[in-house]
Amino acid sequence: MTISDGGPYVNGGAEATERSILSLDDGDIYVCQDGPRDAPALLLIHGSASSARSWDPLVALLTGSHRVIRIDLLGHGRSAKPTDRGYEIPAQARRSGVVLDRLGVKRAIVVGHSSGGCSATALAEQRPELVTALALINTGPSLDAFIAPQSAAITPSQWPPTDEQLRQFASTGFSRAGYQIPAELLDEVRAMTYHTLTTTMRATSDYLEQQALPGRLTALGKPLLVIFGEDDRRWRASSAADYRTVPGAKVELLPGLGHSPILEDPPRTATSLLAFTAIHAVQAD
Repeated sequence: MTISDGGPYVNGGAEATERSILSLDDGDIYVCQDGPRDAPALLLIHGSASSARSWDPLVALLTGSHRVIRIDLLGHGRSAKPTDRGYEIPAQARRSGVVLDRLGVKRAIVVGHSSGGCSATALAEQRPELVTALALINTGPSLDAFIAPQSAAITPSQWPPTDEQLRQFASTGFSRAGYQIPAELLDEVRAMTYHTLTTTMRATSDYLEQQALPGRLTALGKPLLVIFGEDDRRWRASSAADYRTVPGAKVELLPGLGHSPILEDPPRTATSLLAFTAIHAVQAD
């Protein structure tokens, strides 16, 4: 089912944005596509308490050479938020793979931001023939790298949260206090249920607890790019060095940026991504 979300737009001669809802066996998934449909596919997976909108500033920089596909993971954004479905990382990865199948994509580079990097890794574990390469942006390699938040957790009785609570919750996602967080991203958190918020965040911890990402990625043997803002306030930036144990991995630290370089400096992030995808992208069949 194709839906309207403010109308399609055309970017630099590329095909118009196409927004749709795909009905999967365990919930509806929102999908957004940009760029030439015959170009190499690039799947962008957002992190916890976020949505496909978090990639908005980056998309226009990628569509010149890619078919850019974004999804709202189940429980997030404009996708369904059922209370009786699994939100484990492998389940989210499986849904991402089904979306690509429905779109006719045979091979794709998969990019994950924050916990989206866990879903990207799990997708490559499940569907190695589908994922040609991986790029992880500020994805903590293990639970040891996590920086515990200083603000009090939001409780069920406080849901939905106030604007101030949302800003405090989201503030560590950026390099500096006072960063003007896009209002639409705060709205995305508010649109979640308390169940989907806490369950999806716990799923990331469970996945990393089972095995750290460098070990998983070494076993996969996929080309790997790791981008990390040096001023990340959620995951220790020094932990990016852990990925160097993955054979052939390229690790880039971005000075002056925090947990969300895709929002804080899209051009710098795109430069790193495009240099990587230029080597590893596979033309659509």
